[in-house]
Amino acid sequence: MILLLIVCNVLDAQTNHIEERFLEKRTYQELENDFYDGKTGDIDSKRNIATYYLKKAKAEKNNTQIAEAYVMLHFDQPLPVALQYLDSLQVITKKSNENYYPARTYLLRGNLYFRSDDLQAALNNYILGLKYAREKKNKRQVAMADISIAYLNNYIGKHVEAAQTLRSYVYNADYMNQDERKILKLNLADAYIEIDKMDSAYILIQEGLQVSEKNKDLYSRHQNLGLLGYYNLKLKKYNAAIDNLVPCEKFFFGTNGQNKRNQNYTLLNLGRSYAGLQNKKKAIEYFTKIDSIVLKTGYVYPELKEVYTYLINYYKENKDKEKQLYYVDRFLKVDQILDSRFRYISRELPRRYDAPKLQQEKESITDELKQRKTLFYIVLSCLLISHLLFINFYFKYKKSEKKYKKIAQDLIQSVNENKSSWVREVKNNVLLVQDTESTDGKASKMISEDIVQTILKELEIFETKDQFLNKGITLGSLAKRIKTNSRYLSEIINTHKGKNFATYLNDLRIDYAINRLANDKKFRSYKLPFIADELGYNNEQAFTLAFKKRTGTPLSVYLKEIENMTSI
Repeated sequence: MILLLIVCNVLDAQTNHIEERFLEKRTYQELENDFYDGKTGDIDSKRNIATYYLKKAKAEKNNTQIAEAYVMLHFDQPLPVALQYLDSLQVITKKSNENYYPARTYLLRGNLYFRSDDLQAALNNYILGLKYAREKKNKRQVAMADISIAYLNNYIGKHVEAAQTLRSYVYNADYMNQDERKILKLNLADAYIEIDKMDSAYILIQEGLQVSEKNKDLYSRHQNLGLLGYYNLKLKKYNAAIDNLVPCEKFFFGTNGQNKRNQNYTLLNLGRSYAGLQNKKKAIEYFTKIDSIVLKTGYVYPELKEVYTYLINYYKENKDKEKQLYYVDRFLKVDQILDSRFRYISRELPRRYDAPKLQQEKESITDELKQRKTLFYIVLSCLLISHLLFINFYFKYKKSEKKYKKIAQDLIQSVNENKSSWVREVKNNVLLVQDTESTDGKASKMISEDIVQTILKELEIFETKDQFLNKGITLGSLAKRIKTNSRYLSEIINTHKGKNFATYLNDLRIDYAINRLANDKKFRSYKLPFIADELGYNNEQAFTLAFKKRTGTPLSVYLKEIENMTSI
């Protein structure tokens, strides 16, 4: 045995000596390529390269390369050790003339904290990295900081913001290398799924699968396959999702693909898929596995609330109070951690299982195990409160509905009475009518009466010929058309029409719409975007908002009342 150990030590020494002699022949750039290109077999080999790199750089007193060695050495290390290497990096680069320091150090440190779930520390370092990158005007480092913060936004639920940032760098940053673009597209596809841009997500996922297949990159292939599973899950194609995710489960729990985020989200989406198929036993199996991993690794993420909510409901349905209480406890602990890290309440949490109510339910269940009557009274109280809230909401809704209907009916009646020259104002459910030709107030003495009358006649033509329906009308363009200046036109409209130009134009359009919608069945049958366009609005939303503001009732209610009154 002793002889065997001696032989092994001699062989190791010879192997290390041979490896070091091989490394001595490599340049710094070649060593970096060997370290980063992904072809190196294992972590120990990479560490040997980084260790020799540091030894070589120190022997040559090359601070730039010493710094690069610390960067290489910090990878795949426990957090405290990795942070020590980055502290050394910060010291050695303190006087560096390179424009990517100190931003690079802060960004690397932020990545470490992000992977360790210390999101507050991660964000602080990303912000500092962004600050120094901007000071040094390093576009690439600014991009890295922006992208890192986008990943953080995506992680905590701000998917729209994340997608905007990632999209801008995917398509506009020519300084990104192929691997960086690959990761960017993967995260952009994930953000697209979250904001329901499914077609865009699918294109990126298919592109990722094709590239990974071409490069024989198994890790990237399974990442994209897992994302395809999530894509199908969101489309409720549960069987397709399971077909995508099962190979991912095997890969990510194998020796080559281990990554706690990939493991957790693969199990999560498998559980969701089986839940979608109403296969509760399989869903519970996967969700229970997730709880075991969380207990083992401490890796916590927002969707865990959904997992524990499902487990709580399942054991509540099966009247297993002990397990229900256990998962309520687990939920509350996870909720406390998430609250301290993210400062937000998960979108996925069902209303009746938010933290305060769960705390109350936990106390109720604990008491029920001693005395069942307590739970009965609590449930009864909750039902009563919910019922009262619903009744209150219902009556408020009906009151508003009645008010809107009354306004709409008054508008229709006014149209039927052929009041062609009027301005409508709705106050306290009363429809007021006033003559639009009122000339209370006098135009500025700086404008001659002849000019005033000329402009008023032109405005009359503008109104009677429905020229206000033209798109792109501005105060300047109308003034030019009637051969006057904007100041005169604005003052006359304010004085003689009693409103500014924007309101004047808007009121003409809405008054026209009120009449035509009531009298023209064909026009009324058109889709709203077409109607809005006909009335000179740029989009449907602008038209509906203007209608509500002018009349006091929603356009949908007005249209409904027209149909009701014409069908009688």
